[in-house]
Amino acid sequence: MFSLQAGRMALVVLSAVLLLTGCQTYQQKTSETKGLWSSGHLEAAGADYTRKADKAQGGKDALVYRLEQAMALRAAGKITESQAAFQQADEQILRFDEKAKTSVSREAGALFSNQANLPYTGRDYDKVLVSTYKALNFLQLGQPEMARPELFRAYQRQQDAVDNNRKRIERDQKEIQSAKSEKSGEYQSVQKAQSDPLVSGEMKKRYATLDQLKAYADYANPFPVYLDGLYFLSLSTGASDLERARKSFERVQGMSGANKYINADLALAEKAANGAPAPPRTFVIFETGSAPHRDQFRIDIPLLIVGAKRVPYVGVALPTLEFNPNYIAPLTVSSSTGTESTVLLASMDSVIGQAFRNELPTIVTKTLMSTTIKATAAYFVNKTAEEQGGAVAGLVSMLATAATQAAVNISDTRTWTTLPKEYQFCSFSTPADGKLRVSAPNTQQAEVAVDPKSTNLILVRSVSPLSPLVVTAIRLK
Repeated sequence: MFSLQAGRMALVVLSAVLLLTGCQTYQQKTSETKGLWSSGHLEAAGADYTRKADKAQGGKDALVYRLEQAMALRAAGKITESQAAFQQADEQILRFDEKAKTSVSREAGALFSNQANLPYTGRDYDKVLVSTYKALNFLQLGQPEMARPELFRAYQRQQDAVDNNRKRIERDQKEIQSAKSEKSGEYQSVQKAQSDPLVSGEMKKRYATLDQLKAYADYANPFPVYLDGLYFLSLSTGASDLERARKSFERVQGMSGANKYINADLALAEKAANGAPAPPRTFVIFETGSAPHRDQFRIDIPLLIVGAKRVPYVGVALPTLEFNPNYIAPLTVSSSTGTESTVLLASMDSVIGQAFRNELPTIVTKTLMSTTIKATAAYFVNKTAEEQGGAVAGLVSMLATAATQAAVNISDTRTWTTLPKEYQFCSFSTPADGKLRVSAPNTQQAEVAVDPKSTNLILVRSVSPLSPLVVTAIRLK
């Protein structure tokens, strides 16, 4: 009778296992929306991200969905709605930042749960680009004066990023040291796992591409800096603005390397700073492709448990950074005066990859520690159940603990995926007839009219080779 009852219990718990192992990563939750996005159905993607963002409001994923919504709406040409979403995202970021200043235990309990169960508070490059895109949206909405403070914030957030990273490392080290003293046996398992040739070899293979990325200075992104220079050159209110523009273009030259466009822009800013009037010029910014996304892989690690008849192993889910190869470049811009082709301004593969690489040691240690603590506890629960209730009771216990571990053993794959893969740019003297044609390698073309007597900014977005070119012309001055 006991065996029949225990068998029924096992069946119930097995059902729970199947249910709980259905826990999805962020990438799995958004796969259908990303399909709409990458295939060029921008309005549908924007609407779907809006539904997801509204549903997630107040939850742990609220910010990342709001960022995706804002960017998708922007690509769909819904600038007012995009700006509202960016504003909501910015307000969430500010609340998280204020809370972090007053809370020293923001991630308390994370080692016993999962990094994906914590609120997504925004990475430093997220914060910089929120301010940057708010500035761009203001320019498109015909409110250039509102863009100025956003560019100041973008600059300050880049300056703050290095200090934020230092504080994050210090906080994480304290948390890990605390866990080390409280759970010394489990920490030995973590050290054993990290030195295991199979584990370290697999991790080295998975993360090898990170070493091949172009390196910028810590948390630097040339795109916001270039927009800063462009804005303060074109919409200057005095000598200090022109000097700021000169310095920004100089910084871009240092980060991205010299090319004929940044050289010409810097020379123009230097002349303007010395009192020369700026001639009509057209700037083109081309956003192409999609930013890297996070996925996960699983690897078995050994547990060091005193008295165990054999060394038990447990599966650990760790994040990887996956790059998206489907994009078009360069963009060609033709006019009566000639043809120009865009060149690389900033690689988001590099910006995001560098941030991921900086986070990775702590992510790995925390994940190993979290999994080891839970797996060790589960081992002793199962052992006690079997000793006290026999083999069937041990099986029921194993199923129950397996269900619990499966529910939390997923990696945190949340990241802002609707950002572009690359920012490219070019600039040239505005043609006298004001007529331009932008052309992509996949034969897409668009005719653009600009003011021949003004400084103009042309924004072009291509999500993938399957998506349409989204072209916007802005008269700056």
